[in-house]
Amino acid sequence: QVQLVEHGGGLAQAGGSLRLSCAASIRIFAAYAMGWFRQAPGKEREFVAAISSKSGGSTFYADSLKGRATISRDNANKTVYLQMDNLKPEDAAIYYCAAGTLPSSQTNRYTYWGQGTQVTVSS
Repeated sequence: QVQLVEHGGGLAQAGGSLRLSCAASIRIFAAYAMGWFRQAPGKEREFVAAISSKSGGSTFYADSLKGRATISRDNANKTVYLQMDNLKPEDAAIYYCAAGTLPSSQTNRYTYWGQGTQVTVSS
């Protein structure tokens, strides 16, 4: 059974940083592209970042996070990370990690999802 478990959410001040992690219980983790999405109250789930499978040589970011977010992966520990810097109040949301065949900004391209971790940003 595949499980994705996010960690690292919490309260941060505007301008601060958070590092989210997602631990995966996937037998061949390296074979999966990984993505991060977020969902704020009353809004649709939106793309944040994605990283290609294997070495993670390709990364993709939502325009709203470019220059402020870094996605990375550690295949040995089956973990994907999202470093977010210069946080803004509008970054507050539940953040989800997801696993799929190819990196994509579309939610329907991902097969497995975590339960999410809450990020709150105080102004």
